[in-house]
Amino acid sequence: MSAVEHLRGVGLSLPEPESSADVTERNESATMESGDVRRPRGGRIRAWMVVGPVDGLLLLSPLLWAPEQAGAIIAMALLSLYLLFGRAHYRARLHLSVLDELPSVVGTLLFSTAVVATVTAVRSETGAVLGFLENAAVAAGLVILGRVLVTQVIRWSRIRGYTRHRTVVIGGGAVAADLCRVLGRDRRYGLEVVGFVDDGSDCPAERWVPRLGSLAELESVVYREGTRVLIVADGELSETELVEAVRTPECVGCDLLVVPRLHHFQTQAVLPDHIGSIPIMRIKAPTFGGPARWVKRLADIVVAGGLIVLVLPVLALCALAVRIEGGPGVIFRQRRVGQGGREFDCLKFRSMRPVDESESATQWSIAQDDRVGRVGRILRRTSLDELPQLYNILRGDMSLVGPRPERPHFVSRFSAEFDRYAYRHRVRAGLTGLAQVNGLRGDTSIADRARYDNYYIENWSLWLDFKILVRTFAEVLFARGR
Repeated sequence: MSAVEHLRGVGLSLPEPESSADVTERNESATMESGDVRRPRGGRIRAWMVVGPVDGLLLLSPLLWAPEQAGAIIAMALLSLYLLFGRAHYRARLHLSVLDELPSVVGTLLFSTAVVATVTAVRSETGAVLGFLENAAVAAGLVILGRVLVTQVIRWSRIRGYTRHRTVVIGGGAVAADLCRVLGRDRRYGLEVVGFVDDGSDCPAERWVPRLGSLAELESVVYREGTRVLIVADGELSETELVEAVRTPECVGCDLLVVPRLHHFQTQAVLPDHIGSIPIMRIKAPTFGGPARWVKRLADIVVAGGLIVLVLPVLALCALAVRIEGGPGVIFRQRRVGQGGREFDCLKFRSMRPVDESESATQWSIAQDDRVGRVGRILRRTSLDELPQLYNILRGDMSLVGPRPERPHFVSRFSAEFDRYAYRHRVRAGLTGLAQVNGLRGDTSIADRARYDNYYIENWSLWLDFKILVRTFAEVLFARGR
């Protein structure tokens, strides 16, 4: 059985082999057979489509009376918009309140102003800096005023029914019933609950909205109802099955709101909110799709290409040392499992010669093997044996940062033994990863590695990649390897 077949067998929805067109065609076939017709997804207008342009125009407004400061004003506007997007200030809260967002928005604008003012002070006279600060203060005031007005427009749009997001509640317990009751009577939240799914028989939520099916039917329910929002509440549900259900291709496109309960969702990528007196966490979906995927890939190509040029003398010295100690065959190729369960040849400097291919594929650790020579031990200790994988990165098999790839034999075994191990393969394998910089290298806990790798995927950002690379450099510099 191939790695791909095994991963599918343990329930992993592999992202790459099945395109969005395949998902659409499959769902359309299913709905035609069952007689269901997909309903349009409501609420096409998103908050960022309104708030973002308004903020941008107001930040650039000083250009009307101070065109001589165009460079500084545009720089501040771009930096502010970037930071506001990154901190999710263009996603409308359920409970609308400018006062709730004010400290963070003002802090972001002050930071952007300080950065641009510092650069301006280095390049210009004091008078230019003071003029820029005055204009920045006016722009910040206009942004706050704009937020007040836009918030009122969003609230009016929700109350009048122009902004209504079709919502499915996961769970039918007492908390779910309260949510359905509050959302049914209060249109300020912009959520239209069409029903709930649950595996239990006694569901208080049925007093307010209809049952749409079981948890196993969630993906088809989302498709059929044109759902835009999922709210995880309480009910008779398996947490493991729930985590898998909300990460299916159809569901991952929905906004995911969670009533705090599941430790799987206790990540840094949560935005606090509330419906009535019920606390809600908005879970950000993993951002490896769309533009983020190409930004990460471009960063991989640029950094890996630059590193190959920079460490070329080191590569040559390592290759020469391996050749002298062990003879011909400097590069060792080993089959590993990457994104979507696909196998590729992972490249390393050879530190020993296995007896045969079977030993290479199934022996877990060679750290204490007497066949590893002095050069091999130094290469492994400093992680220099991994440098040829920079070519794997350029070729697209791997990324600079991601879950470390494993051999097919162990992928099949660990996927069956450890919870959510197979979910590591949602992204490209990495030269280094969050697990590795936290000491999980060599013969260490596989369960802990899987948890760190999935945490990385759920919380990915370019800044997280940068932090891992910096920590990896420290690991290599101080030879904290295997």
